[in-house]
Amino acid sequence: MRRTQPVGLRLAHLTLVLVSAFIGCSALQGAQSSDPDSETLLVFLVRHGEKADSSSDPELTTAGHERAEELARTLQDARVEHVHSSDFLRTRSTASPTARDHEVSVELYDPADLPSLVEKIRARGGRHLIVGHSGTTPRMVELLGGDPSSEIDEAREFDRLYVVTVQVGRGVQSVMLRYGQPSIEAPRD
Repeated sequence: MRRTQPVGLRLAHLTLVLVSAFIGCSALQGAQSSDPDSETLLVFLVRHGEKADSSSDPELTTAGHERAEELARTLQDARVEHVHSSDFLRTRSTASPTARDHEVSVELYDPADLPSLVEKIRARGGRHLIVGHSGTTPRMVELLGGDPSSEIDEAREFDRLYVVTVQVGRGVQSVMLRYGQPSIEAPRD
């Protein structure tokens, strides 16, 4: 039996697919080499899923594990080539389902040295997922040249998904989406 996703999840998935298609078309139009992807860096960035407690290295809650699986479903057609995580249980647990589904290893990075990670992924190119924290994820978006929007609500916000595209000679584009169950109730008018 096929599981039906709530309308919000289907719309988020559709939005991501459309954004990825737009980015891919832009890359093909602007490419000057024989390999269009060689001049495009596509980076998906998220904060870890919901954590069990406020200890220094907590596990994910059930909702956090569900969010990690939803992230993998959301990125199932994104052709992720590299998955990066800080060395914390909550970030590795969030990154693992996507790495598993794309048959790649989770590569660890030092959240205190984000410029080195940016340098590494810029040199490598391709498609990356970076799983970080409420402070490091917007900072990574900024270091890549994207717009991090507002600060992440440390206590309650786990559903941001940034997509940053860096194209040689064409600049940087970024978009912030939401995925999975909303972690903060939207304000009412």
